[in-house]
Amino acid sequence: MLISHDDHVDNLDTEGRRFALDAPRILTNPGAAGRLGTSAQGLAPWESVQLHASDGRRAVTVQAVPAVHGPADGDRDAGGNVTCETTGFVLTGDGLPTIYLSGDNASLEAVADIAARSGPIDVAVLFAGAARVPGRQHERLLTLNSAWAAAAAEVLRAKLVIPAHIDGWAHVTEGVDDIRRAFEDAGISEVLGLAALGHWTVPPTPTSG
Repeated sequence: MLISHDDHVDNLDTEGRRFALDAPRILTNPGAAGRLGTSAQGLAPWESVQLHASDGRRAVTVQAVPAVHGPADGDRDAGGNVTCETTGFVLTGDGLPTIYLSGDNASLEAVADIAARSGPIDVAVLFAGAARVPGRQHERLLTLNSAWAAAAAEVLRAKLVIPAHIDGWAHVTEGVDDIRRAFEDAGISEVLGLAALGHWTVPPTPTSG
């Protein structure tokens, strides 16, 4: 189980927490690991672990990557984090697509750093929705908006983008139509995968070696 952060119910609600705690292993940020129990392991940015298949022949490397849950110059908590401690993940493995899970990240600078270190991304799951909360970070963006999600897709050279965090909560201010329009405006609508369209086909990745 990969958990970006455990502080907010729109990211980890009661049922999600119950489901997570039943998992044999949780990977998350260090602060959350201390709250989620013995099955949780906290990863600092750029730290990696390998997960092995039951037959031992295939492994997935999970790397924690930076995420900024609000404006980079925004208010910080006692730990120096914007809004709260948050992490993203990059998953890689021989013969497998490279997958980026942004978590609640609003920083294109963090995305550019990830792209520079990880190379092209096959599948990017981007938390968008232009989340804003009254009284928090002066109501500035806490996640990517649609235009920034399109920009992130271009920076990552993503073959497929799956937008997340774009409905179901009052503080999510942009939805599916906004995402679709932003990707069309950027000329990259062909990479956008939306559940409503049923087009979640992952491009094949050549096996190394």
